[in-house]
Amino acid sequence: MTSGGRTARTVVRGDVELHCRDWAGAADRRPVLLLHGLAGHAGEWDALAAALAPGRRVVAFDQRGHGRSTRRPAHVDRAAYVADVLAVADRLGLERPLLVGQSLGGHTALLAAAAHPGRFGALVLVEAAAGRAEDAPAQIGNLLGGWPLPFPDRAAAVGFFSGGPGGESWADGLERRPDGWWPRFDTEVMVASMAPLAARDHWEDWAALTCPTLLVLGQHGIIPPAEADRMLALRPEVRAASLLGAGHDVHLERPGELHRLIGEFLEELEEEPEELEGPEELEG
Repeated sequence: MTSGGRTARTVVRGDVELHCRDWAGAADRRPVLLLHGLAGHAGEWDALAAALAPGRRVVAFDQRGHGRSTRRPAHVDRAAYVADVLAVADRLGLERPLLVGQSLGGHTALLAAAAHPGRFGALVLVEAAAGRAEDAPAQIGNLLGGWPLPFPDRAAAVGFFSGGPGGESWADGLERRPDGWWPRFDTEVMVASMAPLAARDHWEDWAALTCPTLLVLGQHGIIPPAEADRMLALRPEVRAASLLGAGHDVHLERPGELHRLIGEFLEELEEEPEELEGPEELEG
């Protein structure tokens, strides 16, 4: 199915269906694979994807437990999320894509790039970090448990999510039922997805990365300054940007600025010759 310049595709991995949005673009330029954050959906990336395409192919997908993908998967550990990224990239033929992830999607992108050196050409983390998030499951449970469900109509949902493009995007992640508007996810699945981040940090994975990396933070985001400083101390070659006035949802609040940063990053990557990073370079 094609809509708005994109094609809907489904990747099946085991008992999980992953619903993808695929924007066709120039085959000779590096493709982009986009990962949304916790409780989000692939549609959050529509503005960025449309801006990057048709100059290059762009794919975004609803991660397991989210959106139109399998709602209650058997596994929501970090390895399952990472394996889904590999499955989408492989099945859709994305050769050494730029992997972009926001929040939990950024954490997944970090782990995918660390576990499969050479499979992804470069990495962009948006409001994501490597540290342990000890209180995250409880915080997520309290946050989502505070939503006044069901929303009586879409306008009420947009208003609850503070209006504007961000509120519209969050409302896009809801589904309409006879009694009102509900999330396309189960809160307990979201809490379980955050549990691994509370169990351990991933500093070793971050330090082991060798692919070009861009770190984008919001001035009022959730990444503690000390954690961002440690990330840059461990990998001083990483490019970093903090967007003034932006919060955690940088991609919704500042889509134009994020597009500019990613576009410049891509242009620089394509001006440099490719280098083999390891044996997986020959796989795909």
